[in-house]
Amino acid sequence: MNTDKADLIVIGAGISGLHAAGLLKQQGKSVVLLEARDRVGGRSMNHEFANGDLVDVGGQWIGPGHDRMYALVKQHGLKTYPLYNRGMNLLRFKQSLGEYSGTIPRLNPVHLMQLGWLLWRFDRLASSVNPAAPYEHQHATKWDAMTVQAWMNRNSFSEPARVAFAIGIKAVFTVEPKEISMLHALFYARSGRSLDCLISVDGGAQQDRIHGGTQGICQAIADGLAGELRLNHPVKQVQHKLEGVTVSCANGERFSARKLIFAIPPNQLLRIGFEPALPGSKDQMWQRMPAGSCIKCVAQYEKPFWRARGLSGQSVGLDSELLVNVTFDNTEKGKTAGLLMGFIEGDNARLWGQRSDAARKQAVLTCFARYFGDEALSPIDYVDKDWTSEEWTRGCYAANFGVGAWTGFGHHLTTPVGAIHFAGTETASEWYGYFEGALQAAERAVNEILSHS
Repeated sequence: MNTDKADLIVIGAGISGLHAAGLLKQQGKSVVLLEARDRVGGRSMNHEFANGDLVDVGGQWIGPGHDRMYALVKQHGLKTYPLYNRGMNLLRFKQSLGEYSGTIPRLNPVHLMQLGWLLWRFDRLASSVNPAAPYEHQHATKWDAMTVQAWMNRNSFSEPARVAFAIGIKAVFTVEPKEISMLHALFYARSGRSLDCLISVDGGAQQDRIHGGTQGICQAIADGLAGELRLNHPVKQVQHKLEGVTVSCANGERFSARKLIFAIPPNQLLRIGFEPALPGSKDQMWQRMPAGSCIKCVAQYEKPFWRARGLSGQSVGLDSELLVNVTFDNTEKGKTAGLLMGFIEGDNARLWGQRSDAARKQAVLTCFARYFGDEALSPIDYVDKDWTSEEWTRGCYAANFGVGAWTGFGHHLTTPVGAIHFAGTETASEWYGYFEGALQAAERAVNEILSHS
């Protein structure tokens, strides 16, 4: 069987793999970029509505501190615009609606003080964590032995405050607070400045969007890699030695190179055969890094009708029967049609991912109507994307460390194995789980290779 040869192979054409391949090409290296899907973008993906408008059904936001992302946007001649953030937000609690401004929903003073305490205390702890080595913190063992839920229960007597804080946790991590290590949550927040930053719009991680969607910027990078990119090339096996690697794809093609960069999620690394087997520490670590569960839902209306009522489109729901706990006005600036977007996360995502598309749509629209009235029941178009069912992703937004995983295995996260190096947002120490983290991880992996060339 013929084997194509290159200096380097990159596996995964999400934004991390694309960036890594582009950087290597700039250094004069010959590169092969292998992607299992029939498209680039990974966990970013556009959907086209019947009227031709596009919407992100994957990752979409960038904000202050995402310097690499803003630089790429500028480099490729694209434009950003701010998420709509004018007007009052809505809180649904105890079957009634109230309005509030800012990030924190308006509860009665006792519950509001308790929620403020949880947020302040969490960010105070997070600020003490070194995101490059969270397992070295003096309290790492204690924090890694407890879940976020356990920490919440110890630190607040207010049930509404705990529910509101849990909604923030689910919005960021797409898991239930009982599922993740407190150390992981603190690391994640610190890698993105703070939890307050991660849940905020103006000045926060949800501040801006990209015209044409985030998959557009991935396609722009891919256009410069036309000769290197191979779509529909799922990797099945990697044979590796110190002097190089040979990669076998499902279609029978083989590629060899001196070095290899993986830029795919941990759960996808577990699907690949290695000869010889990688160290058990790597496999054990990836087993302890499951992806979050998320369904992103977008309803399109003739116009953003909520704006005429002085509403921002942002809402938070604390009642247990609500399927969607957080919504946003996802309308692209300059478009006539209005978009309401919400997320189904954690346990609800796992439950409703098993329901029919029609049943899920109706449930989501009913939930939107509980926030915005009966007008929300009649969109002109609708889409949702269950990322747990996406074949080459199996979950979003990112992998999360369970209890004991950071202290037991975290120091193996970015360690190369011979000729094999690791990128992807799950190996980032800055903005873990975000596009910015994916870019930072790509640059680290490329620098590892170039420094030893």
